[in-house]
Amino acid sequence: MLVLVAPGQGAQTPGFLTPWLELPGVADRLGEWSAAIGLDLVHYGTEADAEQIRDTAVAQPLLVAAGLVCARALLADAPEGAVGAVAGHSVGELTAAAVGGVLTPGDAMALVRRRGLAMAEAAAVTETGMTAVLGGDPETVTAHLEKLGLTAANINGAGQIVAAGTAEQLAALAGDKPEGARAVRPLAVAGAFHTHHMAPAVAVLEEAVKGVGADAPRIRYVSNRDGRVVTDGHEVVQRLVHQVSNPVRWDLCMETFRELGVTALVELCPGGTLTGLAKRALPGVGTLALKTPDQLDAARELLAEQATATVRQPDSSR
Repeated sequence: MLVLVAPGQGAQTPGFLTPWLELPGVADRLGEWSAAIGLDLVHYGTEADAEQIRDTAVAQPLLVAAGLVCARALLADAPEGAVGAVAGHSVGELTAAAVGGVLTPGDAMALVRRRGLAMAEAAAVTETGMTAVLGGDPETVTAHLEKLGLTAANINGAGQIVAAGTAEQLAALAGDKPEGARAVRPLAVAGAFHTHHMAPAVAVLEEAVKGVGADAPRIRYVSNRDGRVVTDGHEVVQRLVHQVSNPVRWDLCMETFRELGVTALVELCPGGTLTGLAKRALPGVGTLALKTPDQLDAARELLAEQATATVRQPDSSR
């Protein structure tokens, strides 16, 4: 079974969209979304520098747009049943919701624009950020973070927990690593996402999703909240709303991939982060990170190999 995953904020790099604009129709599609949400996605994906695309209000729509463009190119002629499950990390959940058929691409782009703006506004109240803690016993690391007033905002598995909190709290962490941790690395994000600092953004998203259509997933949708396969579209949307202030449990998502029988994992553009985690946490599973269109043929071959006669209905076993 192949799992298709979408990365979260921090995966973006300057110019990463440039090669994708060479594909037919991509420039037009990005132009339509840009006009609809009031953000020049082509500019930010090709010409903007690292600091400009670090802005939450920019990074989030840019990542979802890139993931949707990539998924469309990959899945256009995919065999029935080629993808067994979809999931996204943090904002990547919006990409996964659209790829899985819960949201239309237009609704996903409208929501991610509201999400990015609301989270940027919430982050501006207090100087906050996020730092990855690599290595160490998870319980020991989590207890150490709590002692410093930090939140384990992303429990990613494979020996990685992301701490979130104020600049002062993160500075304390830099000088006082948890016992057993190999390193602490600041992330290129501008806020303490998935913590109580993002509570104001939840209220904004609750209003934003009113009237948004939500269909049942056509592909198993694995949720960040608890790693469960969610079969109801409206529940997916509500989870997306509250996800911004709740921890990401990517470790549980990977446990579900294993239980579902994952044999291959493809990460949508700008891939790399989630395939790295999968290589450590899911040994024996084939992985491919889509960074440029040059890798599409290899990804399509992997899809064809993984395609089965399994009915593509969501599984409620978790």
